[in-house]
Amino acid sequence: MEYYHDTWKLGLQPERKLKVIIVGAGIAGLCAGIGLKQSGHDVTILEQVREIAEVGAGIQMAPNNMRILGRFGVLPEIAKHCNYLKRNSLRRWQNNEELGTAPLMPAIAEKYGAPLGVIHRGDLQRTLLAEAKKAGVDIQTDHKVVRADPKFEARVQLKNGEWVEGDLIIAADGIKSDIRRQIAEYHKHVDHASPTGDAAYRILIPKEKMQHDEYALELLNTDVGMRWMGPGGHIMAYPIKNNQVYNMVLLHPERPHVDHHEGESWTRKGDKQEMMGFYKEWCQEVRNLLSYVPEGEVMEWTLNSHKPLPSWVENKVVLMGDACHPMLPYVAQGAAQAIEDAGVLQAVLAKSSTDVPLALQVYEEVRKARGEAVQGSAATTRRALHLPDGPEQQARDDKIRQAAKGEGENPDLWADTVFQEFMWGTDVMRDTIVRWPEYKARAEGTHLHALAAVAYT
Repeated sequence: MEYYHDTWKLGLQPERKLKVIIVGAGIAGLCAGIGLKQSGHDVTILEQVREIAEVGAGIQMAPNNMRILGRFGVLPEIAKHCNYLKRNSLRRWQNNEELGTAPLMPAIAEKYGAPLGVIHRGDLQRTLLAEAKKAGVDIQTDHKVVRADPKFEARVQLKNGEWVEGDLIIAADGIKSDIRRQIAEYHKHVDHASPTGDAAYRILIPKEKMQHDEYALELLNTDVGMRWMGPGGHIMAYPIKNNQVYNMVLLHPERPHVDHHEGESWTRKGDKQEMMGFYKEWCQEVRNLLSYVPEGEVMEWTLNSHKPLPSWVENKVVLMGDACHPMLPYVAQGAAQAIEDAGVLQAVLAKSSTDVPLALQVYEEVRKARGEAVQGSAATTRRALHLPDGPEQQARDDKIRQAAKGEGENPDLWADTVFQEFMWGTDVMRDTIVRWPEYKARAEGTHLHALAAVAYT
């Protein structure tokens, strides 16, 4: 693949072939299934829905996860559906002034050995599903998992009462994961969502709706990401589907009296007029784009944060993806961090398939601090992007201008070269293998400490 330059290979086969049960056939579960099947394990995915639908909108595919998809052998197929952004343009909300740009492709691929692309979530999930089936992963739909074994042995119970057993359970069933809740309760941790005060609209504008707007067509036909920043909100926009659809994510203060008991969802219908109302004083270019959104096709979701869990692992049960580190969209790392989980699971189970609990403890050693650091960076980025006009905003804009010249840090972490190095330059799979003795020693210490605590009580 043109932009993929990585030559590092895992080069390990497990001593023991495991029967792996994965709960959830989303991006996280499918990637874990592909990676573990590639290593020679037996993999079954249990998915609660009867038919896996292609839902969602555009998402960003960062080098840190594209690198892993390359190693899994699925990147060539995924690349067929990607747009590659040349740069990201940071702009003022009211007059569309460009404050600075952050160069992206192909410089990012040359630096990190893997590309940065954007893709429709449905295209990504469909491709991963096809690749998982081709690899021989057993995907069983209409199988709702309600709980794991009370002692966290490798078995789960289905809604119909049946138990499914294996050597390892991977919970990749998202933020509403029953197994997440079970592990939290085991640690007497109160697991609940805290509103950030923000909500987000996701909209897709087809090319035919923009035919008479020269500026909009230029945005659609040019692979440039657009970031408009304003008081209380910001917009991220870019073309997808081979420049046939313009994708926009619009962050704004959540509406009063939102019912948080409805639960977290990004498939809830939004209101076009309410959306137009919030952005009514933004630049004409933004207002025009929003006017082209087809009626009834605005999706909205409330953004909530979650405190880190005490543990992602119990015995032979492990959490991954949104089940353990749900990401807010400010640094575009939701899919990337889930795929990092999949890569590390492949690595640890290649190194320690005869001691599954130890392998999972190493996984937590490698992933928990990093995943939660990326998760926590959202609040910093949110504040920088949503400043009201005034002295702080002016100082931020000056820093963006300077960063565009290669001087100083960018307040928008996603565009900051130092943070990019942390996000995109970290190779979690290689790190796991190279530093295995260190991680293993730490994990064994944690495991022994836990056993001692149990014995003492």
